[in-house]
Amino acid sequence: MAFTRLAGIIAIALASSHSAYAATTGAKPVTCSTGQVTANAACCALFPVVSLMQSQLFDNGECGEGAHSALRLSFHDAIGFSIHGGKGGGADGSILQFGDVETQFHANGGIDEIVDDQTPVWQQTNLTAGDFLHLAAAVGTANCPGAPRLQFMLGRPAPVAPAPDLTIPEPTDSVTSILARFADAGFSPREAVALLTSHTIAAADVVDPAIPRTPFDSTSATFDSQIFLEVLLKGRLFPGPNNSSQPGEVLSPLAGEMRLQSDFVISQDSRTACFWQQMINNQQLMISQFKAAMAKLQLLGQNTAHLIDCSDVVPIPRSFTQAIKYPASFSQADVQIACPQLPFPSLATVAGPAPTVAPV
Repeated sequence: MAFTRLAGIIAIALASSHSAYAATTGAKPVTCSTGQVTANAACCALFPVVSLMQSQLFDNGECGEGAHSALRLSFHDAIGFSIHGGKGGGADGSILQFGDVETQFHANGGIDEIVDDQTPVWQQTNLTAGDFLHLAAAVGTANCPGAPRLQFMLGRPAPVAPAPDLTIPEPTDSVTSILARFADAGFSPREAVALLTSHTIAAADVVDPAIPRTPFDSTSATFDSQIFLEVLLKGRLFPGPNNSSQPGEVLSPLAGEMRLQSDFVISQDSRTACFWQQMINNQQLMISQFKAAMAKLQLLGQNTAHLIDCSDVVPIPRSFTQAIKYPASFSQADVQIACPQLPFPSLATVAGPAPTVAPV
């Protein structure tokens, strides 16, 4: 009964926004039995699932650890794919259905927690693992202010086997290795950078096991371009105990923040540095590029002719319009510029002493 009441409350809150979406698509809107409006009747069954996710996975709509991890899980599920064949089924939910296998992969360290959280919720629905997992990523991301409203397509078949190991890029990999893995899955260097936008709300659990849930930027509850700025700032310390370093991280500019080695070398490489810099304080460019890259990621290995566009069940994220700033005590003099051919954005600095970033 509690779930029924919660679903009803969320239905009322979202109905007007879904109606507006259906009107803009040109499709004849369909009113579901629960009162929500969608462009396709087949999507009606998803509204209760969205409510279930919000209550049981995302703390009733928070941009917290559950949302961050759901987005990470969608990437780790889908990237085990090759446009040349011979790898996994792409965005098929295999990491959820065959979690006992895929969570053992080295690159999936720490992912067992979100798999354990999502599995019993998924089992309350009639969705395949792939549909549930990628809907959860879209819903969780929508809880973060500034995020795009991600596409969601319904109708993935059940996965037939786990993805193979060694298909997920790791923080210790070289730029050439990372870009080659992305290219094998069908992504350009620019699209690889666009997908790394996800690190704006991400955190590390096992790079340094002594400090789980260490964020990658100082605004981990906001989907903004702060990550692209802070990765470029001169490092001062490691966030671990006694300023200790671990494989896969480099010096961070802020206490409590982790800078991945892979993010830093991509930000400095001639193949990706200028696009990285262009993201800074350019919210619309960042979210449009991320949305497009995610739409591609979440369809890897799928027959799109058999899928139904149910994007209008995804909540509309709150907007983010503020200019980002240098963290207190930093300025452009601290930026490790790797794209001198483009002007660097002019940014203000937060007043006060250098902050310590809290775990997510």
